[in-house]
This record gives sequence, C-alpha cells and structure tokens, in this order.
Amino acid sequence: MTQVPIDDAKLKAVFKTALVEVLEERRDLLRDAIEGIALVRAIEEGRRSEDVSRGEILSLLEGGH
Repeated sequence: MTQVPIDDAKLKAVFKTALVEVLEERRDLLRDAIEGIALVRAIEEGRRSEDVSRGEILSLLEGGH
C-alpha cells in the first residue's frame, strides 16, 4: 500500500469537512453529547452542594418556600 504524504493544513481541512458533514447529517449526536455534558456537570454540582431532606424538596415542588 502506497502512502501519500499530506500536510497539516490539508489534513485539518479534510477532518473539518468530515466533522461538519457528520454533524449536519447526525444532529442527534451533537445534541446527545451536549446533554451528556450538561448531565455530568449537574451531577458534579449536586455532589458539591449540601444535602436537603425529601420533605424540603416536596415542599418546593408543591409551591412552598
């Protein structure tokens, strides 16, 4: 198999074109990735926050303060 040298600029352009095509054709992949990142951040933030009781949560959900 013959290898053809490719410069960094051409490789970057080919990769960028391929990535744009994938994201245009499969928008769901990008959406899923963003949702995954948001979920990880929410979990991490939750781990750093103080615990609250089940009653406090239910009170807030029912419109209490």
